[in-house]
Amino acid sequence: MIKVIIERHIADELGEHYEKTARATLQKAMQAHGFISGEALKDFNDPNHRIVIANYRTIHDWQHWLGSSERKEMMEQIRPMLDREEKFTILEH
Repeated sequence: MIKVIIERHIADELGEHYEKTARATLQKAMQAHGFISGEALKDFNDPNHRIVIANYRTIHDWQHWLGSSERKEMMEQIRPMLDREEKFTILEH
């Protein structure tokens, strides 16, 4: 199993819109092959800093989701709300 930490920093005043779109993205990710679990968190000290922690069976499962058309479509909606690029950290046990 691997953990993928996705860090996003959203632009001011877009929190509510981001939350709606991020929830839809997580719901689609939950259907991806190898997805185990996930959670979306907000940085206590910086409400525009958002973190998604997702567990996948293998790195290949994550890479498949990362390159999927479903994720690309969702990111087309999320990307304009970000004020910097997403950051990924992949952890293994």
